[in-house]
Amino acid sequence: MNLGRTAVWIATLLALAAALLLGSPAHAADGAAAAAGTAVAWWVWPLALFVVCFLMGIVAVPAGIGGGTLFVPIVGSFFPFHLDFVRGAGLLVALASALAAGPTLMRGGLGSLRLALPLSVLAAASSIGGAMLGLAMPANVVQMLLGGVVLGIVVLMFVSKKSEFPHVDQPDALAQALALNGVFIDGASRRVIHWQVHRTIPGLLTFLAIGVMAGMFGIGAGWANVPALNLLMGAPLKVAAGTSSVVLSLVDSSAAWVYINKGAVLPMIAVPSVLGMMLGARIGARLLDVLRGSVIRKMVIAVLLFAGARALLKGTGVWV
Repeated sequence: MNLGRTAVWIATLLALAAALLLGSPAHAADGAAAAAGTAVAWWVWPLALFVVCFLMGIVAVPAGIGGGTLFVPIVGSFFPFHLDFVRGAGLLVALASALAAGPTLMRGGLGSLRLALPLSVLAAASSIGGAMLGLAMPANVVQMLLGGVVLGIVVLMFVSKKSEFPHVDQPDALAQALALNGVFIDGASRRVIHWQVHRTIPGLLTFLAIGVMAGMFGIGAGWANVPALNLLMGAPLKVAAGTSSVVLSLVDSSAAWVYINKGAVLPMIAVPSVLGMMLGARIGARLLDVLRGSVIRKMVIAVLLFAGARALLKGTGVWV
């Protein structure tokens, strides 16, 4: 069994384990339908989630933002589920997309485990605290904060002048000690790219803050990983996007257990979302090496702008 199939099976087992731990899909569906107060058949929502998450997975990996960044604001705003359940599923979705895409990215040299590990240690620890804080806050407050964060993501993506191949004159002492460097072959130009990073300590502190937001909002924080790796630490853009998926797989797995322990994961939401995101992410990982990032970036900005505004208005009660 190759690594890609192994990742799919791992993510599938995570989804099925959540279903076994938290109750039957039919029971979860009845609870969700009752909470939503809708007469729509229960099976419509899992099917819709599967299709939407499949499309999200295709664009999330090339954009380097993680599936949860799209999942939480879109599903939380346009599907009839409580935000706590959406955030819990969002972490599993981001984890699934990262696991599905990870082997392909690692084989192609676009994901650096050596670079991801030190950053993930701090971000994973802080994500647990962020998850506990988010579950303790009222849903409407979290919804407003989520809308503000998503709109901030849009501004960040719009104004960021990402450099495809940043120039790093000299790595700092910590980067040298940890051997944070590597090489990959760019699929578009067929060039062999040698890369290294700097500003390692500011990068570690940045990922500490990123972990808090990832746990609080359940959005994975791939949107912040890529600018931090690319603009702050000087990793090539494709390496930053690939390594972001590796970081997500470690950070989200830590925060997800807090939501599972609190009962904030519904199988009817989590299982179809995870499966759809996994399949879409495997396609997205193959597109990362050949697709023009600007096309994906513009599409993601437009979707997040609409979803962020919707979340903000829903949290304030203007658009329920």
